[in-house]
Amino acid sequence: MTMQFAVLPPVRAGVCADPDWMIGFARHAEELGFESIVLVEHPVVISDYTSTYPYASSGRMPLPDDCAIPDPIDVLAFIAAATTRLQLATGVLVLPAHHPVIMAKRLATVDALSKGRVRLCIGVGWMREELEACGIDFSSRGRRTDECIDVMRALWADTEPDGAAFEGEFFRFSHAHTHPKPPRPGGVPIHIGGHSTASIRRAARRGDGWHPLGIRGDDLRTALGQLHQEAEAAGRDPAAIELTLTGVSTGTTPETLAELDELGVDRLVVTCLQPDLEAAKDEMSQVAETVGLQPPG
Repeated sequence: MTMQFAVLPPVRAGVCADPDWMIGFARHAEELGFESIVLVEHPVVISDYTSTYPYASSGRMPLPDDCAIPDPIDVLAFIAAATTRLQLATGVLVLPAHHPVIMAKRLATVDALSKGRVRLCIGVGWMREELEACGIDFSSRGRRTDECIDVMRALWADTEPDGAAFEGEFFRFSHAHTHPKPPRPGGVPIHIGGHSTASIRRAARRGDGWHPLGIRGDDLRTALGQLHQEAEAAGRDPAAIELTLTGVSTGTTPETLAELDELGVDRLVVTCLQPDLEAAKDEMSQVAETVGLQPPG
């Protein structure tokens, strides 16, 4: 089996802003052989939102309004200083809520200081009220997201001595110099979250990876077929687009893992459910044993 395994801390428990909890959890995950830690984002939660959360039948997100959801890039920088191998990922960051020039600098900084361990998974955002609070027009968030991706990659590229240039609907600049650059060629990998037609098309055209949320079975196979068709139409190799899924638990069977491996899944994200740190460590240890993880040498 070639799949890698990531961990998502129990966000609902409010532990993501607890420094001792997060360091203990991240170090244990690294010691067990997990590939990465994944953090979610909401810049702000508007309590009386009327938008529909697309990943639950209730239409409501499964987090309380006052849940601690710290800035994921800052937390990943904090974790980077306490680990050596663990990859540092978002899942997902609401990209149109951020200015891409500033985000490019922040990501490149953490990536450089962590020696190339950052992975960015982004979405366009589903909560209209949240984006409006950030000063963003909800209806143009898709186009803005595409430009944000292109802007960041333009700034991460080696364009010296002239600097980077970009001319778009929302952002424009020339002779732009920003350092440090991410250490990996191509910059920080950008994965696309979501399973809408638009997200599939965005992953096929711009993504280093795709992270569908809330679909399995035949729906996932159909969506993968669409992803491959879109990638080929864009002149890209579908096999070069990593596939990440969320949902591994302690009850996952070897048969399920083999099926996902055959489907071409590159990474599975384990959602930790235990708010107590020692219980969370035990849960992750059990998952590691179930999936056959080996501690790094």
